[in-house]
Amino acid sequence: MLDDLRNSARDSYEEEVPVQRKAAKPVREEPKLIFGMTAPQRFIVSVFVLLMVIILGLFVLIMFGKIVIPL
Repeated sequence: MLDDLRNSARDSYEEEVPVQRKAAKPVREEPKLIFGMTAPQRFIVSVFVLLMVIILGLFVLIMFGKIVIPL
C-alpha cells in the first residue's frame, strides 16, 4: 500500500509540465515609498521634526531657568 502511494506521488509530479512565461516588457520601477512619501518629502518632514524638537527644548530650558534671556 505505501509503495503504491510513493509511486503515485512521484508520477503526479512527473506528469506536470512546467509553465513557461512569456518574456515580459521591462517594467518601470516604482519609487520606494515609506509612509506614502518619497525620499525628498521624508527629508523635509524630518527637518521640520528636528526644528520642533530644538524649539521645544529651548522653551523648556528657558521655562526651568537654565537659560536666562537678558532683557
